Amino acid sequence: MTDAPAAEATEEPQAPESAPLPWADVAAEHFQLLRLAPLPTDRNSGARPLRFVQFGYVERHSKEHSLLRMEIRLPGQKVRKEQNQLDIRVDHGQRRVSIGAEAGLQIEPLNRGLGRYLLGQAVQWLQANWSHYRVEGMTLPNKDALNEDTRLRRDHVLRSIGVEVEYTDGQVLKGRTVEVAVGQLKGGWNAEKVQRIDTLESAGMLQQAEQTLQEKEAQLRERDERVAKYRREDSGLRFTITCLVAFAVFQAGLLIWIATR
Repeated sequence: MTDAPAAEATEEPQAPESAPLPWADVAAEHFQLLRLAPLPTDRNSGARPLRFVQFGYVERHSKEHSLLRMEIRLPGQKVRKEQNQLDIRVDHGQRRVSIGAEAGLQIEPLNRGLGRYLLGQAVQWLQANWSHYRVEGMTLPNKDALNEDTRLRRDHVLRSIGVEVEYTDGQVLKGRTVEVAVGQLKGGWNAEKVQRIDTLESAGMLQQAEQTLQEKEAQLRERDERVAKYRREDSGLRFTITCLVAFAVFQAGLLIWIATR
Protein backbone atom coordinates (compact mmCIF):
# COMPACT_ATOMS: atom_id res chain seq x y z
CA MET A 1 0.00 0.00 0.00
CA THR A 2 2.91 2.37 0.66
CA ASP A 3 4.25 2.02 -2.89
CA ALA A 4 1.20 3.48 -4.62
CA PRO A 5 1.62 7.13 -3.44
CA ALA A 6 5.33 6.97 -4.24
CA ALA A 7 4.59 5.75 -7.77
CA GLU A 8 2.06 8.49 -8.25
CA ALA A 9 4.52 11.05 -6.95
CA THR A 10 7.14 10.06 -9.52
CA GLU A 11 4.79 10.58 -12.48
CA GLU A 12 5.65 13.73 -14.39
CA PRO A 13 2.84 16.24 -14.80
CA GLN A 14 1.51 16.31 -18.33
CA ALA A 15 1.83 19.58 -20.25
CA PRO A 16 -1.52 21.26 -20.82
CA GLU A 17 -2.82 20.96 -24.36
CA SER A 18 -2.63 24.18 -26.35
CA ALA A 19 -5.95 25.83 -27.01
CA PRO A 20 -7.24 25.38 -30.57
CA LEU A 21 -6.70 28.36 -32.83
CA PRO A 22 -9.82 30.36 -33.65
CA TRP A 23 -11.37 29.88 -37.10
CA ALA A 24 -9.28 26.80 -37.80
CA ASP A 25 -11.69 25.47 -40.43
CA VAL A 26 -12.78 28.69 -42.13
CA ALA A 27 -12.71 28.56 -45.94
CA ALA A 28 -11.99 31.24 -48.54
CA GLU A 29 -14.96 33.42 -49.48
CA HIS A 30 -13.57 35.92 -52.00
CA PHE A 31 -11.74 34.95 -55.19
CA GLN A 32 -9.64 36.54 -57.90
CA LEU A 33 -8.03 35.25 -61.08
CA LEU A 34 -4.24 35.44 -61.34
CA ARG A 35 -2.20 35.18 -64.52
CA LEU A 36 1.25 33.64 -64.18
CA ALA A 37 3.40 34.99 -66.98
CA PRO A 38 5.45 32.50 -69.04
CA LEU A 39 9.07 32.39 -67.88
CA PRO A 40 12.24 30.66 -69.08
CA THR A 41 12.70 27.06 -67.98
CA ASP A 42 14.26 26.80 -64.52
CA ARG A 43 16.84 24.09 -63.80
CA ASN A 44 15.11 23.18 -60.51
CA SER A 45 11.39 23.78 -61.12
CA GLY A 46 11.41 22.89 -64.84
CA ALA A 47 9.20 24.47 -67.51
CA ARG A 48 7.24 27.60 -66.55
CA PRO A 49 4.50 28.11 -69.15
CA LEU A 50 1.59 30.54 -69.06
CA ARG A 51 -0.87 29.54 -66.31
CA PHE A 52 -3.99 30.84 -64.63
CA VAL A 53 -4.69 30.17 -60.95
CA GLN A 54 -7.34 31.25 -58.45
CA PHE A 55 -6.49 33.37 -55.41
CA GLY A 56 -8.94 33.09 -52.52
CA TYR A 57 -9.04 34.82 -49.16
CA VAL A 58 -11.21 35.28 -46.07
CA GLU A 59 -11.06 37.61 -43.07
CA ARG A 60 -12.30 37.09 -39.52
CA HIS A 61 -12.19 39.52 -36.60
CA SER A 62 -12.98 39.47 -32.89
CA LYS A 63 -12.00 41.58 -29.92
CA GLU A 64 -9.03 39.32 -29.17
CA HIS A 65 -7.93 38.04 -32.60
CA SER A 66 -7.99 38.67 -36.34
CA LEU A 67 -7.27 36.25 -39.18
CA LEU A 68 -6.45 36.60 -42.86
CA ARG A 69 -6.39 33.25 -44.64
CA MET A 70 -5.19 33.14 -48.24
CA GLU A 71 -4.94 30.23 -50.62
CA ILE A 72 -4.02 29.42 -54.21
CA ARG A 73 -6.19 26.96 -56.14
CA LEU A 74 -4.91 25.25 -59.27
CA PRO A 75 -7.44 24.26 -61.96
CA GLY A 76 -7.44 20.52 -62.52
CA GLN A 77 -4.78 19.89 -59.88
CA LYS A 78 -5.08 18.94 -56.22
CA VAL A 79 -2.49 19.84 -53.59
CA ARG A 80 -2.00 18.80 -49.99
CA LYS A 81 -3.93 20.63 -47.28
CA GLU A 82 -0.83 22.39 -45.97
CA GLN A 83 0.19 23.60 -49.43
CA ASN A 84 -0.78 26.89 -51.09
CA GLN A 85 -2.21 28.36 -47.88
CA LEU A 86 -0.97 31.23 -45.73
CA ASP A 87 -2.51 32.33 -42.43
CA ILE A 88 -1.88 35.74 -40.88
CA ARG A 89 -2.98 35.75 -37.25
CA VAL A 90 -3.18 38.89 -35.11
CA ASP A 91 -3.25 38.88 -31.29
CA HIS A 92 -4.73 42.22 -30.26
CA GLY A 93 -4.03 41.68 -26.56
CA GLN A 94 -0.29 41.36 -27.14
CA ARG A 95 -0.28 43.44 -30.35
CA ARG A 96 1.65 40.75 -32.12
CA VAL A 97 1.38 39.11 -35.54
CA SER A 98 2.30 35.58 -36.61
CA ILE A 99 2.78 34.73 -40.26
CA GLY A 100 2.34 31.20 -41.55
CA ALA A 101 2.92 27.95 -39.69
CA GLU A 102 5.93 25.98 -38.43
CA ALA A 103 6.08 23.99 -41.66
CA GLY A 104 6.63 27.19 -43.63
CA LEU A 105 4.99 28.43 -46.81
CA GLN A 106 4.68 25.60 -49.33
CA ILE A 107 3.74 26.84 -52.78
CA GLU A 108 2.90 24.92 -55.94
CA PRO A 109 3.90 25.75 -58.66
CA LEU A 110 7.35 26.76 -57.47
CA ASN A 111 9.29 29.82 -58.53
CA ARG A 112 6.38 31.65 -60.18
CA GLY A 113 6.11 34.64 -57.81
CA LEU A 114 3.12 33.32 -55.84
CA GLY A 115 4.86 33.30 -52.46
CA ARG A 116 5.87 36.94 -52.86
CA TYR A 117 2.32 37.77 -53.96
CA LEU A 118 0.76 36.21 -50.84
CA LEU A 119 3.22 37.96 -48.55
CA GLY A 120 2.59 41.24 -50.35
CA GLN A 121 -1.14 40.88 -49.71
CA ALA A 122 -0.43 40.13 -46.05
CA VAL A 123 1.75 43.23 -45.64
CA GLN A 124 -0.90 45.41 -47.27
CA TRP A 125 -3.61 44.04 -44.95
CA LEU A 126 -1.52 44.44 -41.80
CA GLN A 127 -0.27 47.96 -42.52
CA ALA A 128 -3.78 49.14 -43.33
CA ASN A 129 -4.96 48.11 -39.85
CA TRP A 130 -2.18 47.54 -37.30
CA SER A 131 1.05 49.19 -38.45
CA HIS A 132 2.13 49.65 -34.78
CA TYR A 133 2.01 45.89 -34.05
CA ARG A 134 5.06 43.64 -34.25
CA VAL A 135 5.62 40.52 -36.34
CA GLU A 136 6.95 37.63 -34.28
CA GLY A 137 10.19 35.94 -35.23
CA MET A 138 9.87 32.28 -36.15
CA THR A 139 12.12 29.29 -36.72
CA LEU A 140 12.49 28.45 -40.40
CA PRO A 141 11.97 24.81 -41.46
CA ASN A 142 15.16 22.83 -42.08
CA LYS A 143 13.87 21.25 -45.28
CA ASP A 144 14.07 24.59 -47.10
CA ALA A 145 17.81 24.73 -46.39
CA LEU A 146 18.63 21.29 -47.81
CA ASN A 147 18.81 22.80 -51.29
CA GLU A 148 20.99 25.90 -51.56
CA ASP A 149 18.95 27.48 -54.37
CA THR A 150 15.72 26.96 -52.41
CA ARG A 151 17.22 28.49 -49.27
CA LEU A 152 18.57 31.52 -51.10
CA ARG A 153 15.25 32.04 -52.87
CA ARG A 154 13.37 31.81 -49.53
CA ASP A 155 15.71 34.28 -47.82
CA HIS A 156 15.46 36.66 -50.77
CA VAL A 157 11.66 36.65 -50.61
CA LEU A 158 11.65 37.27 -46.84
CA ARG A 159 14.18 40.09 -47.06
CA SER A 160 12.28 41.66 -49.95
CA ILE A 161 9.33 42.29 -47.59
CA GLY A 162 11.59 43.63 -44.84
CA VAL A 163 11.99 40.47 -42.72
CA GLU A 164 15.61 39.72 -41.86
CA VAL A 165 16.90 36.13 -41.62
CA GLU A 166 19.63 35.10 -39.19
CA TYR A 167 21.45 31.79 -38.64
CA THR A 168 22.66 30.25 -35.38
CA ASP A 169 26.47 29.88 -35.42
CA GLY A 170 26.44 30.29 -39.20
CA GLN A 171 24.62 26.99 -39.73
CA VAL A 172 22.22 27.28 -42.66
CA LEU A 173 19.96 24.58 -41.20
CA LYS A 174 19.25 26.70 -38.10
CA GLY A 175 17.65 29.81 -39.49
CA ARG A 176 15.00 32.07 -38.04
CA THR A 177 13.37 35.39 -38.82
CA VAL A 178 13.97 38.48 -36.72
CA GLU A 179 11.06 40.25 -35.02
CA VAL A 180 10.08 43.40 -36.89
CA ALA A 181 7.44 46.13 -36.66
CA VAL A 182 4.56 45.89 -39.12
CA GLY A 183 5.23 49.45 -40.22
CA GLN A 184 8.73 48.48 -41.39
CA LEU A 185 7.52 45.78 -43.76
CA LYS A 186 7.58 46.28 -47.52
CA GLY A 187 4.57 45.47 -49.63
CA GLY A 188 4.17 44.81 -53.34
CA TRP A 189 5.09 41.92 -55.61
CA ASN A 190 6.59 41.27 -59.03
CA ALA A 191 3.76 42.33 -61.35
CA GLU A 192 5.67 40.96 -64.34
CA LYS A 193 5.28 37.45 -62.92
CA VAL A 194 1.84 37.63 -61.29
CA GLN A 195 -0.99 39.74 -62.66
CA ARG A 196 -4.45 40.16 -61.21
CA ILE A 197 -7.28 39.89 -63.72
CA ASP A 198 -10.74 41.24 -62.95
CA THR A 199 -13.99 39.71 -64.20
CA LEU A 200 -14.45 42.03 -67.18
CA GLU A 201 -10.85 41.57 -68.31
CA SER A 202 -11.09 37.78 -68.03
CA ALA A 203 -14.32 37.86 -70.04
CA GLY A 204 -12.55 39.90 -72.72
CA MET A 205 -9.71 37.38 -72.80
CA LEU A 206 -12.18 34.51 -73.24
CA GLN A 207 -13.96 36.40 -76.02
CA GLN A 208 -10.67 37.10 -77.80
CA ALA A 209 -9.61 33.47 -77.41
CA GLU A 210 -12.94 32.30 -78.87
CA GLN A 211 -12.56 34.68 -81.81
CA THR A 212 -9.01 33.50 -82.42
CA LEU A 213 -10.18 29.88 -82.27
CA GLN A 214 -12.89 30.55 -84.85
CA GLU A 215 -10.38 32.24 -87.14
CA LYS A 216 -8.03 29.26 -86.84
CA GLU A 217 -10.88 26.85 -87.59
CA ALA A 218 -11.78 28.87 -90.71
CA GLN A 219 -8.14 28.79 -91.83
CA LEU A 220 -8.03 25.02 -91.28
CA ARG A 221 -11.22 24.52 -93.32
CA GLU A 222 -9.79 26.64 -96.14
CA ARG A 223 -6.56 24.64 -96.06
CA ASP A 224 -8.46 21.34 -96.10
CA GLU A 225 -10.48 22.53 -99.11
CA ARG A 226 -7.29 23.47 -100.99
CA VAL A 227 -5.73 20.11 -100.15
CA ALA A 228 -8.85 18.28 -101.37
CA LYS A 229 -8.79 20.35 -104.58
CA TYR A 230 -5.13 19.54 -105.16
CA ARG A 231 -5.82 15.86 -104.56
CA ARG A 232 -8.63 15.88 -107.15
CA GLU A 233 -6.40 17.65 -109.65
CA ASP A 234 -3.59 15.21 -108.87
CA SER A 235 -5.90 12.24 -109.46
CA GLY A 236 -6.99 13.73 -112.83
CA LEU A 237 -3.39 14.30 -113.88
CA ARG A 238 -2.43 10.76 -112.88
CA PHE A 239 -5.30 9.37 -114.98
CA THR A 240 -4.29 11.50 -117.96
CA ILE A 241 -0.65 10.45 -117.67
CA THR A 242 -1.68 6.78 -117.43
CA CYS A 243 -3.80 7.12 -120.57
CA LEU A 244 -0.95 8.83 -122.45
CA VAL A 245 1.52 6.12 -121.41
CA ALA A 246 -0.88 3.40 -122.50
CA PHE A 247 -1.47 5.13 -125.84
CA ALA A 248 2.30 5.56 -126.36
CA VAL A 249 2.89 1.88 -125.63
CA PHE A 250 0.12 0.96 -128.10
CA GLN A 251 1.64 3.24 -130.74
CA ALA A 252 5.07 1.74 -130.20
CA GLY A 253 3.69 -1.78 -130.44
CA LEU A 254 1.79 -0.91 -133.60
CA LEU A 255 4.88 0.59 -135.24
CA ILE A 256 6.92 -2.50 -134.35
CA TRP A 257 4.23 -4.77 -135.80
CA ILE A 258 4.12 -2.73 -139.05
CA ALA A 259 7.92 -2.74 -139.31
CA THR A 260 8.12 -6.52 -138.89
CA ARG A 261 5.44 -7.32 -141.50
